[in-house]
Amino acid sequence: MTANPRCVVVTGASSGFGVEFARRFAARGASLVLVARRKDRLDALALELEAAHGVKCVVIPMDLAEPGAAQRIAAELATRDIQPDALINNAGFGIDGPFAESDPDAVRRLLQVNVVALTELTRLLLPALLDAKHGVLLNVASTAAFQPLPSIALYAASKAYVRSLTEALWKEAEGTPLRVLALCPGPTETEFFKAAGSERFKVGQVLTVEAVVDEAFAALSRARTRPTRVAGWRNRVTAHASRLAPTRVALRVAADLTKD
Repeated sequence: MTANPRCVVVTGASSGFGVEFARRFAARGASLVLVARRKDRLDALALELEAAHGVKCVVIPMDLAEPGAAQRIAAELATRDIQPDALINNAGFGIDGPFAESDPDAVRRLLQVNVVALTELTRLLLPALLDAKHGVLLNVASTAAFQPLPSIALYAASKAYVRSLTEALWKEAEGTPLRVLALCPGPTETEFFKAAGSERFKVGQVLTVEAVVDEAFAALSRARTRPTRVAGWRNRVTAHASRLAPTRVALRVAADLTKD
């Protein structure tokens, strides 16, 4: 990245991509606002980053599945007079199985985390990001964003929304310094699969967390060349092919890939 933000908000910062993004930005001298449910993990990460890089870290324990979470985060930032110039919307989770059999509360929580909280927090912080000299908005979508996926239908649909929103915001930010990116990882060795309770999500080229974040920073370093980065060359080929295939064919292949 040619120019680094000064203060970065990272959601889902207690594990996986969130931890790695926090470490990378801290190594570049940015202060961090770490957001997730597990305060003990956030506190440990904050101590690590402050000791290793001399940066300031603020911990905001928050369950993004609760309505109003984004507004409470924004209010906390305002109370502390924190003006972030970067937002990494990383928090998210999946549920699997036939949609008709899914738990209604799990459906609500997924939509609240993957769609509502991400949208609301982006809206609340976006004006400041647009005004920043080195602003960054990175939303973590998924390779699942490129086609409907039976048996993980809601997860794929939520990530398609994230990708679509982010690409539109990329265009809206044209002419400003803000770098906007939809990062689309394939299956990655994180706690995601354990949280989802299924290996059904492991469709595609498996990468490490570090490799995916490497690709994100490489894309951000190219400023505004393109709004979406699919991590992994095989995943890029698959994502492109799924858009060219007839819908019935793509659905048949997706159903085969995600069946038990």
